[in-house]
Amino acid sequence: MSDDQMGALFDRRRCVLRYVLDDRAERQPDDIYVVFETGESWTYHEMRERVRAKAAGLRMLGIDQGDHVALMLPDGPAALLSFFAVNYIGAVLVPLNPAFRGSMLEHALKLSDARFLILHSDLVDQIAAVETGRIDGLIFPDRLPPALPAGFDCRLFDAIDGDPDGLSPPERPIEPWDPQTICYTSGTTGPSKGVISSYFHCYQSAGPDAWPFVGPDDRFLVNMPIFHFGGIGLPIAMLIRGGSIVLMEKFSTAAFWPLVRRTRCTVAFLIGAMANFLSSQPADDGDRRHDLKTVVLVPLPADAAAFEDRFGVTAFTLFNMTEISSPIVSGPHPSRAGTCGVKRDGVDVRLVDGNDIDVATGDIGEMIVRTDLPWALNSGYLGTPDATARAWRNGWFHTGDLFRRDEDGFYYFVDRVKDAIRRRGENISSFEVEREILAYPGIREAAAVGVPSPLGEQEVMAVLSIVDEARFDPGELTRFLQQRLPHFMVPRYIRLVDALPKTPSLKVKKGELRDAGVTEDCWDAATAGLIAKRRQLG
Repeated sequence: MSDDQMGALFDRRRCVLRYVLDDRAERQPDDIYVVFETGESWTYHEMRERVRAKAAGLRMLGIDQGDHVALMLPDGPAALLSFFAVNYIGAVLVPLNPAFRGSMLEHALKLSDARFLILHSDLVDQIAAVETGRIDGLIFPDRLPPALPAGFDCRLFDAIDGDPDGLSPPERPIEPWDPQTICYTSGTTGPSKGVISSYFHCYQSAGPDAWPFVGPDDRFLVNMPIFHFGGIGLPIAMLIRGGSIVLMEKFSTAAFWPLVRRTRCTVAFLIGAMANFLSSQPADDGDRRHDLKTVVLVPLPADAAAFEDRFGVTAFTLFNMTEISSPIVSGPHPSRAGTCGVKRDGVDVRLVDGNDIDVATGDIGEMIVRTDLPWALNSGYLGTPDATARAWRNGWFHTGDLFRRDEDGFYYFVDRVKDAIRRRGENISSFEVEREILAYPGIREAAAVGVPSPLGEQEVMAVLSIVDEARFDPGELTRFLQQRLPHFMVPRYIRLVDALPKTPSLKVKKGELRDAGVTEDCWDAATAGLIAKRRQLG
């Protein structure tokens, strides 16, 4: 890459929010940038004016370039405006899940190194119950709570608007390598870690290089919360393309298609069980009556082709996480069961053993990643240098995810390193067990975990959320799985729950399910005489 090409790629107007927003507002002032569920919409010009007024107010409070500002809000106009205003002055956004409370909230607030917290008034009791670190200012977008917590400077969001014309520029230009956000990971194996992401990292995660299937004429449905990287990344993705977004306050199966039709969305991102929820609804004449043309399905469901055909969309899939930048992306209509796609240009990907030695094609190894360009991956974990060093050892970022790669270069997610199950000498991918369970009618969500076996190692337990418990027969599911899985992967235990426990970033808390173990309400295939056995050959 030439010096001129490198300079163009790191042009602030290309990837730094403040300068991109200014440029869009000048070049396409009347184009709509965001549509809310209420039907209200803001053009690029309106977005910029609102952001500048709020940014001026934040500056009057003493928030400077480089400061951290915490946020605890549901998706909506206030959350989006806060996000942009914080970045517009060069400060760093630290979004927190509104469900955080107790020690988890205390840890996140102390680690955030923020002085100000923008939050919903209903959450004030959660704040009052914990130590808040450096937080001494609370900003409420909706209303002041009836009882203000002692020791805080409390203000209304609408009352802090400043004069946009009096907003001074940053002391120095905001650079592509400056921190833009700090998003918290799931914390499935310990306290949540704050992932530091530069502007260029956020740009690369869902930018044109990583996601070529999204263009400036698209309108992207944002249905993930702002504390999730998907809730931050999609607004950035469309801002840098000059496209538009629809902000859905919370994913709802019933509300999904009416909102898509009303707002004329063209692209949606469906994670986890979202696609399954939509597919489980009765088919009707309106299934293809919409403008949606592209759907990103993560992970790729077994019936992706049926989803495409029913709803008249083109599917893609990929692999990403908060710390990296979409290294694996598929083409349209991915047809290989379980694939995440192939390595994209600009990244290096290896599958390695515990000593960082490459495994053979077809074997399972941990995915490690690096990029051709600087700042295209995370900048480390906030305040935890040991965790940063472990993840970045030997010059590669270690994802903690197990994959295999076929001879054609397609990658397949196998499991989290810590979630793999070991049964009678066999290594089992919980992900592959879950995929086959979800192919059975009436399953909303599924988690496969290892539980202690009286014979040593583990047995497989499936924890399920189902549509109609009265019509569910665990024996029928077991017989179904015996036709689709090796005998050693078929779950011995089946447990039903109303909903799977989730982390703040919507990942299943498998540790909690493992710790619960075999509960009294578990169905046991051994007791039912349905234990799968190895097939005897000739």
